[in-house]
Amino acid sequence: MPQARVPSLIPLTLSLAAAFGGLVASAVRAASADEPAATSALTSAATLAQIYQQPSPAIRAVLDAKALPSYLVSPDQRTLAIVVLRKLRTVAELARPVLRHAGLRYDPATDSPQLITAIESLSLRPLQGGAEGAERPVALPAGGAFHQLRFSPDGKRFLLNRRTDTAVELWVGEVATGKLKAVPRLKLHTMLENDVVWLNDHELVTLTVPAKRGPAPVFNAPSGPSIQESIGRNSPERTQQDLLGNAQEAAVFAHHASSQLARVDLNTGAVRPIGEPGLFSHLEALGTPGQLLTMRLLEPFSYQVGWDDFAAQAEVRGVDGKVVPVGRTRLKEGVPVEGVITGPRHFFASPGADGAVYWVEALDGGDTRVPAPHRDRLMRLDPPYTGEAREVHRVAQRLSRLDFLEGGRQALVQDFDLAKMRTSTELVTMDGGAAAQRLIERSVRDRYRDPGTPLQRMLPTGRAVVRVDEGALWYFGTGASPEGDKPFIDRLGLADNKKSRVFQSGAPVNGGDAAHHERPLAVLDGEGRRVLTVRESVSEPGNVVLRSGPSLAELTPLTDVKDPAPQLREIQREFVRFKREDGVALSFWLYKPPGYQPGERRPTVVWAYPLEYTDASTAGQVSGSSNRFNVFPGTSPLMLLLDGYVVLMDATMPVVGDPKTVNDSFIAQITANAQAIIDKAVDLGVSDREHMVVGGHSYGAFMTANLLAHTRLFKAGIARSGAYNRSLTPFGFQSERRTYWEAQEVYQKLSPFNYADRLKEPLLLIHGELDNNPGTFPMQSARLYQALAGTGGSVRYVTLPFESHGYSARESVGHTLWEMSEWMKRQVGPGAPIASIAPSATPSAAEDAEPKAPAAR
Repeated sequence: MPQARVPSLIPLTLSLAAAFGGLVASAVRAASADEPAATSALTSAATLAQIYQQPSPAIRAVLDAKALPSYLVSPDQRTLAIVVLRKLRTVAELARPVLRHAGLRYDPATDSPQLITAIESLSLRPLQGGAEGAERPVALPAGGAFHQLRFSPDGKRFLLNRRTDTAVELWVGEVATGKLKAVPRLKLHTMLENDVVWLNDHELVTLTVPAKRGPAPVFNAPSGPSIQESIGRNSPERTQQDLLGNAQEAAVFAHHASSQLARVDLNTGAVRPIGEPGLFSHLEALGTPGQLLTMRLLEPFSYQVGWDDFAAQAEVRGVDGKVVPVGRTRLKEGVPVEGVITGPRHFFASPGADGAVYWVEALDGGDTRVPAPHRDRLMRLDPPYTGEAREVHRVAQRLSRLDFLEGGRQALVQDFDLAKMRTSTELVTMDGGAAAQRLIERSVRDRYRDPGTPLQRMLPTGRAVVRVDEGALWYFGTGASPEGDKPFIDRLGLADNKKSRVFQSGAPVNGGDAAHHERPLAVLDGEGRRVLTVRESVSEPGNVVLRSGPSLAELTPLTDVKDPAPQLREIQREFVRFKREDGVALSFWLYKPPGYQPGERRPTVVWAYPLEYTDASTAGQVSGSSNRFNVFPGTSPLMLLLDGYVVLMDATMPVVGDPKTVNDSFIAQITANAQAIIDKAVDLGVSDREHMVVGGHSYGAFMTANLLAHTRLFKAGIARSGAYNRSLTPFGFQSERRTYWEAQEVYQKLSPFNYADRLKEPLLLIHGELDNNPGTFPMQSARLYQALAGTGGSVRYVTLPFESHGYSARESVGHTLWEMSEWMKRQVGPGAPIASIAPSATPSAAEDAEPKAPAAR
């Protein structure tokens, strides 16, 4: 069983050697050339401040400001929920006892996921207008964390989960009054699945903790060694954290993953079990109320993959307890890189009265490297589920998504071409009786041609399906364009596949203006004459407005959210476009700090994340909008603006080429990108070459370390939660499809660890102690630190207790921002105008761009 652990007040880990009581290399380079050389000598870990630090008061004030609300419209379109989520956890919450099994982190006391996002406040507003349109706050009883708001299909009730120290409870609220009550003696089981199925307006089916399950197995000592074996077969699994390690862990996981299907009466509070407990991983309404499609995990479990790749049994269940097996997915081991299992996978339940069950099967043996005219097919099995399944559709590439239309007779089927990074969507008749209709095909990186997402409607069973009004679908899209994002609402006629634009942000025909950004929230009628949008500007936070009238030009404000951090309005933002040397279009968002004066050059941080593209035209597409309301989440580098620094945010880092070999030129292309970014910032008069720092998170951290290892363009780097030795991810990373043994030279060259003896610019490494993101194990930062410290590098390594890939505790977020700000001060000076400076000469981007790999030992 898990042991409670006192939250550490030592977030700094500065060397693996420190764990053995040794001395560690200094984490910092002298901030000034005048400081004695001794400041960069060996330093005892005990002399470093091993406590959580606070960022500047300006940053702390923004971190602690009230969060902006999110909005949810009820299925009957009559109520608007205004939800404020809690921004930050405490490290004590992260330190709560947790188990890590089968690729999952869960709370064993409540059989729920480790992390939930708590609701801080909730209010409801009728959408009928008039005096009855006032907001009604919902009183959330003290104790526990309320989360996961859901409306009933008729819009008259809402559900909330509340996690306490011992259970996840189900609470039911009345929309008309806002009053809440708990379902007594009910313990929800949300470890693997948290959906519910509605039977009528007051009954639902959900997963609960089995009443007679008993205590979890306890093992005081191992029963023997952990043994795995692979004889003569290929099983190229990508690296994952938290997998099962032995039979004892498998037994504990099986105990906690076991759940009971139950029928809950919200009026009486009665809870009736359905059938026997099982390892249920999925629950979905099938056809008419009373039928369910469930997935149940099968033993034996794997030690190589996570629970969602375990073998599973698909079953049709009635609320009377009757069970009919309909298919089985096999364990995902021994599958080719980027491949899929053979046989049935991805089961879907029809939302229509036909009650059909569908699944996907590979036609190419599950291997995308095998040529095939069609890679997947869609199978259908009809009630009573005892006959043979029949094929209803084939797709050229991998089937990646299926969305049923109302009625269940048609569906939007999407496939994805990994080799070309393209996707297509077809309208498919689900009985196979008519030819599919191709709706769109595009590059997944082509934002300008993104059709948006189809609007959905909730059925009486709680199932979400694509909404159809008079033979037409609604699409909400971001509206990316060369002028920035302009969200839209489109209406697509199914008969002729023609779209008409009903609304677009800023469009004069809709009474829009260039100063505001509006994203669609809901279409309240079948004609699109009453829609809700969230309207914001540079100086106004997002508020819900009702647009009505023939051209939607009439605006009625429905919410009045105030600016929680008005000090951020002093920040200046500008979208900057330019090109790198070979003509590929680049861009960044230039942020200038409060008090910035024209002509000032200030220390600058470039924050980026590399993306791969198949062609230069999509690589240069614009992302974002200049009329959005500034909000700085958590550890955003934009917080450094409040300490006076210039930030070049979302600086584009395209890597263009054939997806199979694009990484062959990764170093050369990110170098060209970085050179162009620096040149542009200097030309604009906001930055100086000698005061530039590069940073990134995850793959951006990988980029950062490579830029410091292969160029001399930046004075320092900030790398958070990255990977630096690609031999530790031998079966692919990011978009790399080749294995280490197929492209060993590329893997080696893209590993900054191999060039640690040449990486001389100071590097700040930050990593969550419990990072479970595939490929970015904490070992990656630990080993790079050890390599840099052992070869005379200047490096500081910060390990954040209990944190994963992203950082969520108030203490961790504050400390991370303090580290970043202090690192900037030490390496390029305070966030203030650089005195008496002239633009420096352009250094050679190619300097040391092709260092030789270290000699083998």
